[in-house]
Amino acid sequence: MELKQTAMAGTMESSDIMVTIEPKSEGGIELELTSSVMQQFGRRIEEVIRETLQGLGVENAAVNAVDKGALDCTVRARVSAAALRAAGQEEYPWEVGQ
Repeated sequence: MELKQTAMAGTMESSDIMVTIEPKSEGGIELELTSSVMQQFGRRIEEVIRETLQGLGVENAAVNAVDKGALDCTVRARVSAAALRAAGQEEYPWEVGQ
């Protein structure tokens, strides 16, 4: 998936995550993560973000995520929404299990 613009998804509310994705021409995924539960779940949150981007075919991007205790499913949804918005897609893959 080719990203064309900067896009965001999520909120700064409790149990949510704000994800901002910017396109990059090379260098892979650059991830900056801030979380209120970084000590306990930081590695898992990063893993879910990277897995979601990989599943969408995003190879190069700058990602900034500010987590407020979001569950894995919320992280996946916010990353997917931000990536699809950044790619300018209007057709969404709604398959369950991603």
